[in-house]
Amino acid sequence: MKKKLLILFFLQGLFFTVATAQCTYKNTAFKSGEFLSYNLYYNWQFVWVKAGTASMSTVQSHYDGKSAYRASILTRGNERVDEMFVLRDTLLCYSSLEMAPLYYRKGAREGKRYTVDEVFYNYNKGKCNVKQHRQHNDGTHSWMNHSYDDCIYDMMNMFLRARSFNPEGWSKGYVVNFPIADGDGRTPAQIRYRGKTIVKGDNGVKYRCLQLSYMEQDSKGKYKEIVRFYVTDDMNHIPVRLDMFLRFGAAKAFIVNMRGIRNPMNSIVD
Repeated sequence: MKKKLLILFFLQGLFFTVATAQCTYKNTAFKSGEFLSYNLYYNWQFVWVKAGTASMSTVQSHYDGKSAYRASILTRGNERVDEMFVLRDTLLCYSSLEMAPLYYRKGAREGKRYTVDEVFYNYNKGKCNVKQHRQHNDGTHSWMNHSYDDCIYDMMNMFLRARSFNPEGWSKGYVVNFPIADGDGRTPAQIRYRGKTIVKGDNGVKYRCLQLSYMEQDSKGKYKEIVRFYVTDDMNHIPVRLDMFLRFGAAKAFIVNMRGIRNPMNSIVD
């Protein structure tokens, strides 16, 4: 009996290891303690106005008793823009130190609409299992559970993963396809490479950047651009500009400050 139990525990551990390994990726882009801050602009009646601030931080923490990365993005509009449009987004994710997704939460207030999405991951029995929760705008809640043979991601965990992609050899239009999860479903998504450009941050520094579009498939089967990232063309792949296509308009974020960077900033243009 003891031998059978040992074999059973071994097989369960093996299934977990195999499933998790399928969803892992080597992190070469960031380290614990990275903090990025941005100025946020909103397009109001064809005019770009200063809308507030945004920040992104990544630290090594714990999730479910194990070491993990904790990453968060906060956007905060100012009082002037609040009179026109309220923008309050909080995104949070946990990933293993091997970059396997563990948890995702997005709390979004855009105008008068407020929703919360959550995704909980586990890799039991050789599957990628997700529990998904959505708090709807009317305050009601919905829950669902799914198991997949392939890996599934959320927007935050995929972005952390994508920062370690090696773009050498990519040509303009190159696409990375993957499934995305939110609070109430699974959607085909992709990252599309749009070439290189020079971007000047609000810190006055110019960077050579890669343009990456995060796109999701809509109900008609067409891909819609959600965010365009301009990331440094070096090992860090730091987003120095973000173009966000919102439900009620568009916003942009430009880098103001960065600290805790892992690799040399070889993308700075004199």
